[in-house]
Amino acid sequence: MATLLKCYKPLIPLIHRQTFKVKLLSSRTNFRFCTLSSINCSNNSLPLTSNRERIITINDDDDGNDIPMKKKDLWLYNTMSRLKELFKPKVAAKVGMYMYGVTTYDLSHIGHARVYVSFDVMYRYLEYVGYEVNYVRNFTDVDDKIIARANELGEDPINLSRRYCEEFHCDMAYLHCLPPSMEPRVSDHIPEIIEMIKQILDNGCKAVLRATRAM
Repeated sequence: MATLLKCYKPLIPLIHRQTFKVKLLSSRTNFRFCTLSSINCSNNSLPLTSNRERIITINDDDDGNDIPMKKKDLWLYNTMSRLKELFKPKVAAKVGMYMYGVTTYDLSHIGHARVYVSFDVMYRYLEYVGYEVNYVRNFTDVDDKIIARANELGEDPINLSRRYCEEFHCDMAYLHCLPPSMEPRVSDHIPEIIEMIKQILDNGCKAVLRATRAM
């Protein structure tokens, strides 16, 4: 996907959260963006957290005093109720956002780009209106598809998965998507997953599958 993205040029340049500061001028409509560094798709340039400078007061009254921007109501479509519903976080001023990440057995495609750009827009907007957002996006780096692809290429499954994780980070950098607050990997949480499966079995919620594999 990176080859395709290299040909893409946004109408308004978007800059990585670590690479800019916004300075508010005296006019209520003028802004100046100060670029601090160029974007890089290496892991070191994509920290999981950052201290981005925020400015929420962008209007002024007749005396030139800043007026805090009022949060606008956010309406989201609920796929369960099939209705637009007013968004109200469970904890005031805090939002938890989880995005199912890629299964790293191959390069990302344009469908992935659409999904992660959409969530990036939501992430930016929620932070813009003043919410403290905990954005979690995982990597499924242990999976049957990964093992099958590694066997096909004669490569270690974990190394193959790590390589595609790096490719995904580059794709997100090309798309100017902000890094999430946390980015857990399945391979780092195997004991917890096994324990959760045991609890499911102990609760009687199980289905026995019998399958034969060609040796």
